[in-house]
Amino acid sequence: MGSRTALVEDLMERFPHVPREAVFKEDLLRGGVAFDPSALSDNESGEVKPKSYFIFSFDHGTLPELGEAALRRPPEEIILTGGPYDLRRTVVSVRVNPTSPYRVAADDEGVLGLYLDGKRIADVGVPPMPEYYRHKLSNGKSVMEVAPTIQWGYLIYLTVFRVCQYFGAKEECQYCDINHNWRQHKAAGRPYTGVKDVEEVLEALEIIDRYDTAKASTAYTLTGGAITKTVSGRDEADFYGHYAKAIEERFPGRWIGKVVAQALPRDDVQRFKDYGVQIYHPNYEVWDEYLFKMYCPGKERYVGRDEWHRRILDSAEIFGARNVIPNFVAGVEMAEPFGFKTVDEAIESTTEGLRFFMSQGITPRFTTWCPEPTTPLGKANPNGAPLEYHIRLLQAYRQTMEDFGLSSPPGYGPPGPGRAVFSVSSFMDSLPAQEAAEV
Repeated sequence: MGSRTALVEDLMERFPHVPREAVFKEDLLRGGVAFDPSALSDNESGEVKPKSYFIFSFDHGTLPELGEAALRRPPEEIILTGGPYDLRRTVVSVRVNPTSPYRVAADDEGVLGLYLDGKRIADVGVPPMPEYYRHKLSNGKSVMEVAPTIQWGYLIYLTVFRVCQYFGAKEECQYCDINHNWRQHKAAGRPYTGVKDVEEVLEALEIIDRYDTAKASTAYTLTGGAITKTVSGRDEADFYGHYAKAIEERFPGRWIGKVVAQALPRDDVQRFKDYGVQIYHPNYEVWDEYLFKMYCPGKERYVGRDEWHRRILDSAEIFGARNVIPNFVAGVEMAEPFGFKTVDEAIESTTEGLRFFMSQGITPRFTTWCPEPTTPLGKANPNGAPLEYHIRLLQAYRQTMEDFGLSSPPGYGPPGPGRAVFSVSSFMDSLPAQEAAEV
């Protein structure tokens, strides 16, 4: 194509039914964005909400490679509007890449913009520092460390276990840097609590509830690494579940409660439900049988792909199909050396998985793959998957939902271009603009 601008414009022309906002958003998510020093935050002392590194690094370099962006964090997210493409309001999770053709910088009047190939293509808004981030817990910890919010304040992200018990080359998912992210933050001397105390979580939520007077925070997600043995004497269902139980007892009905965990046996899933969890995310990661074995060796060893899928279907009998929302990592289907060689093959495989679940009333969602450099797939595929794959996936995703008469899943805010807040993929931006029916 000769330039990234030409590539993007060609795809917008070829796929006119995919919102133009989603084309740019997917490109930023898969390839990252550079930040001029004028666009960085003053960390927790400033007026801009800084990136919290809430579970993975979601960066295209290690902290030492990010330069000033490692010292003055970029914003958690950015909003794109206007420009020559007349973009509607689009919330994008920040993934830093100092070599990206996209750059956020302030102009001579101090107004932030997004530049592509040197041309200003959008105005950039940054999230204001929320009042609840300005208050510390009684032990001095920050709310951002214990209970950061993302999706423009919609979701409280509670990574209560910051590492994963799938450890090492023979067990770790090949695209996942949760364990490295833990190590790099500790090495940099940043606070990064490994196992969050339930009372600290409750205290942080009390601060959020007190100062979030607009009630912008609508949901919380409990998540962390897989637990194959125990943490603090608890198995996975009881470990994550006991946080939900405490939250629901202290704040009944205040937030939509979600948990991201492995696909667990029926009795364990029932415990989540009994503890007050409303939405269950047993992520299936990648659909293809061979790629699941290659990319998720720990999950294949401990559970197995077929059993994983059976457990997802079983969980729908407990939570209701609409409230079971497994994630997959969009783009790893094309990762070398094992992935599909063509976009056609990758889309066909992924759509097969979508149809399998959606035919049962289960609506998966996806995160756009960020090839983090400390992961095996990131090292081998620094440019990620082709942008065309991501755009065609959006098209296939919406079509499959329509084929089975499904609507946008609960717990993600409003769908539609210009309205969506889900920031780590464009699936909500690409769905019809109608009110999401929350649980």
